[in-house]
Amino acid sequence: MKKLLIVFVLAGSLLFASQGIAHFGMIIPSDSMVMADDSRTLELNLSFSHPFEIIGMDMEKPASFIVLENGEKKDLKQELTASKVMDHKAWKASYAIKRPGVYMFCMTPEPYWEPMEDCFIIHYTKTVVTAFGIDDGWDAEAGLKTEIVPLSKPYALYSGNLFQGIVKLDGKPVPYAEVEIEYYNKEKKAKAPSDYMITQTIKADENGVFSYAVPQSGWWGFAALNTADFQLEKDGEQKDVELGAVIWVEFIDWNEK
Repeated sequence: MKKLLIVFVLAGSLLFASQGIAHFGMIIPSDSMVMADDSRTLELNLSFSHPFEIIGMDMEKPASFIVLENGEKKDLKQELTASKVMDHKAWKASYAIKRPGVYMFCMTPEPYWEPMEDCFIIHYTKTVVTAFGIDDGWDAEAGLKTEIVPLSKPYALYSGNLFQGIVKLDGKPVPYAEVEIEYYNKEKKAKAPSDYMITQTIKADENGVFSYAVPQSGWWGFAALNTADFQLEKDGEQKDVELGAVIWVEFIDWNEK
């Protein structure tokens, strides 16, 4: 009986550990809505982390970091400098907002080897910033291998608002895609009632569309996961690659801004 109890305890521990190990590529800007009285220089932090638990992982310099400024692509990789996020290797950049528009920041990381899952992870990550009242182009596609195309504005949202997006892979909707959702618990004030609730998991519908209403203000990450149609080599063996389409969205309380 004692042996059975130990087995159940260990199994439960492994289950809850697996519930809390969701990875998220992260691009967190200093502001999601730049107004006339705000700083016109955005500070952007790029990392690969467990946002709710505030557990970081080392991230090599991204393979690509761009901004689509009113649809015009600019390469920002050379603007990146090494930094620390959650006490692990990360990257940062400053970007001057010089004119009204919608700014879509996109990162393609180098493949990350995750031994616990026996696969590589590539999270194509983006966030959208609006400036000085311009409101066009927030639903544009960035042309990433996989991405979440927002159906709700990815800014100017109140906490409690419904956020919707469509999951795309190679430009096509992904029916019933699995989407993981986590809160960036930056101040470590949020406490999950259960380990099951650290990462919320939902599924898109037959058209690749998902919906989620957030319960708390702050930054929330949405990661749609699919297995790539290619493999990468690790120690002489071909391994699967998890492709994540990630978008970060800020939600605001009344009178907070």
